[in-house]
Amino acid sequence: MRFRLKAFSLHLLASVCALILVLGGLWLGWYRWPGWYLADALHIVGLLILVDLALGPTLTLIVANPAKPRRELSRDIALIVAVQLAALIYGGATLWGGRPLYYTFSFDRLEIVQASDIKPEELALARQRNPSFAPHWYSLPRWIWAPLPDGEEGARIGTGVLLGGTDVIDMPRFFKPWEQGLPRLRDELVRLDDMKYLSKPQKQTLRARMSERGLPVNERNTMIMWGGSRRLLAVFDTATLHILAIFRA
Repeated sequence: MRFRLKAFSLHLLASVCALILVLGGLWLGWYRWPGWYLADALHIVGLLILVDLALGPTLTLIVANPAKPRRELSRDIALIVAVQLAALIYGGATLWGGRPLYYTFSFDRLEIVQASDIKPEELALARQRNPSFAPHWYSLPRWIWAPLPDGEEGARIGTGVLLGGTDVIDMPRFFKPWEQGLPRLRDELVRLDDMKYLSKPQKQTLRARMSERGLPVNERNTMIMWGGSRRLLAVFDTATLHILAIFRA
């Protein structure tokens, strides 16, 4: 039994180190709040933990029989590690492809833009026309303003969105500095009670959370933040337009 426990412990330690290296790097660089929530990353992380921390070491505990020939034992453990590595590579690649690149203000809301949202042709156009906002493999999340362009191009994008086409938040060639969009953002802030994207119970819960933090609840200081079907509430300082808090709805 001591041999099995030793093999289990070593396997578990190696698995923990590998997970910390991969998930820690992704979290520190891209998936800090609110990125992990809006990108719905927890189900991938859960799968990695299940395979790499639970299933892998447990299988090693089962197969690590000291009576087995060393060659057979090495083969069994190698197969387990191969499955773990495949799961780790799959999960890491999925998280990498879905990493948050931008938090955008556009129209009347904040939205997350993930790496997988930007098409190759849009990436090429951004590098030609707006290189300072074009994403690279090393780009960390940025807060930006994504206004619709004027004229026919803006109308074409707006019509395309209604038909299921690409939105301006997925077109880095039109991105502008966050600070330039603050006057427009101020005009779009609403009172919590006037927020149309939240139910009455959600508003009551958020009102209580804002009160606990000492944040004003009757000012035009909130904006909805979207990530797929997930919603958050961003609360702004009405004087500086700094984000004071982001709450789950």
